[in-house]
Amino acid sequence: MYVWVGLWLLAALSGAAGWEEQARTQMVAEIEREFYATSLASGKSALTPKVKRALLEVPRHLFVPEALRSAAYENRPLPIGYGQTISQPYIVALMTELLEPKPEHVVLEVGTGSGYQAAVLARLVKQVYTIEIIEPLASRARARLKAQGYTNVEVRVGDGYYGLKEHAPFDGIVVTAAASHIPPPLVEQLKPGGRMVIPVGGQFLVQSLMLVEKTPKGEVLTRQLLPVSFVPLTGGH
Repeated sequence: MYVWVGLWLLAALSGAAGWEEQARTQMVAEIEREFYATSLASGKSALTPKVKRALLEVPRHLFVPEALRSAAYENRPLPIGYGQTISQPYIVALMTELLEPKPEHVVLEVGTGSGYQAAVLARLVKQVYTIEIIEPLASRARARLKAQGYTNVEVRVGDGYYGLKEHAPFDGIVVTAAASHIPPPLVEQLKPGGRMVIPVGGQFLVQSLMLVEKTPKGEVLTRQLLPVSFVPLTGGH
């Protein structure tokens, strides 16, 4: 707690911009420590420079409710309304790294939420399509991303279980809510050579972060990585 109190004192002395920069630096340092601690399970021992830069640049405090902005850079999830959360920064970083994003990639996100994961991805890929089933959250995220100048993110309202067939296939798919199983439509919309990261499990059961890879020949490989806790994937499926 003293770290965050100290950062707020720094804000008073050096202005908000100084606090935000210091807070993001502290957040990324915590993420890097957690990457090292979970490397055997995740297969990722460190942040790549490009993902680290994106995390340092995206203002997470603008993606949380104003009343929670003092906690925006703590390494934990925060409520954003409608029973949803903005994911823990470590999880955002890990899911991003597991996608292995490239500048030419087109990525689908299922579960826009606050728009934070989409903002991080938008700095790393050509285009992000993101689907949110809760219309008010989608509207807020769309306005928030537009206000921050993101032109390569398109927010849709809908049931993400079925993906976005008109823009498939995707180089990467990231699902930010727990499904009871890996949705077949998303597997179908994954490009050969592509990757999908998805939490699988029930709301009150053990959930596992899964990596789904489609080989260049179309074979689907899955790997269970580490236990996680996500809100459930909702919809009519």
